[in-house]
Amino acid sequence: MPAYKTGKKTAQYSLDFKLKAVEWSYETHRTVRSVAEALDIHPFMLSKWRKAYRDGEFGMVKSLKNKVKPDKAKDELSALKRRITELEEENDILKKWQRFQAEQRRKPTDS
Repeated sequence: MPAYKTGKKTAQYSLDFKLKAVEWSYETHRTVRSVAEALDIHPFMLSKWRKAYRDGEFGMVKSLKNKVKPDKAKDELSALKRRITELEEENDILKKWQRFQAEQRRKPTDS
């Protein structure tokens, strides 16, 4: 929980707490709002922490900072693989249609 400094009503969260909150919010099945509600903080505060995390203001180790990128890269890679599969299927259909048209032209018509 937050530690209150004397004379202030503002909560001070530890760096470890902020890092864990940001890492949870970057998981694919979670949203900023759901993480903020679970941790009992305002979503805007979590968004500010995410921006500071991206900008490197937390002074974290590079290995922690790079944890976010593989998820995005993995999602993008899987989307590209799906698109390649779709395009290959379309290409196969067009090739079959082209062969069908060529066969139709070669057959003599009974008229």
